[in-house]
Amino acid sequence: MVDPGTSGTVGPDSDLCAPFLEQLPVAGVAVTMFGGSSAETLVSASDELAARLDELQFDLGEGPRWEALRTRLPVLIPDVHSHPYSWPVFNKALLDTKVAAIFVFPLTLGALDLGAVELHHTKPGSLSYKDHVVAASLAGRTAWHLLRWILSAKSPDTDPAENSVLMSRREIHQATGMVLAQAGTNAAEALLLLRAYAFANGMPVREAAEAVLRGDISFDPKNEGRGNAALQ
Repeated sequence: MVDPGTSGTVGPDSDLCAPFLEQLPVAGVAVTMFGGSSAETLVSASDELAARLDELQFDLGEGPRWEALRTRLPVLIPDVHSHPYSWPVFNKALLDTKVAAIFVFPLTLGALDLGAVELHHTKPGSLSYKDHVVAASLAGRTAWHLLRWILSAKSPDTDPAENSVLMSRREIHQATGMVLAQAGTNAAEALLLLRAYAFANGMPVREAAEAVLRGDISFDPKNEGRGNAALQ
């Protein structure tokens, strides 16, 4: 386990991806922090492809990131095109990208699940044993960074509403609450409904959330007007 006293900048301005790019044979990195379905956000991404890979998994609700978070174990995919995995929609979406290999490491500290580091390469290939050890060590350091950041952001001297990264998906969380009330379901199922609507209509989940907040669509089965999402 990495020493919790390890120095380093914590916050939206820190480059959490750089150590992975410098020490591992990967092309891109994304760091995601989450605390359940109602508190998930992309903290850092090395490039547009890394950010897109993270957004695809968030929008679709499936992919290696979720598997790593569920099992609390690394998910290593050396060739995304040669082996069948249990994420059919995500696998199909990968065909439109240059991603060839994905390596996801969960960010855990004891019983705390803080998020995940998503590594990818544009050519197939496995991580060596040494690379795996390095990636796990860097993931541990990143987990400590995020924990210090979370504790700092929630301290009495800090207004969480002013932390733009922690609130970057606030609209999605607010919309999930509205869907929950409209459909009479729980939070996990409400987010699933929002994702399904976004996927069926070819839009990012953020756009669907904005439409819910504007009142353009409704998941109330009794509301047959204003683009009832439950009926589409």
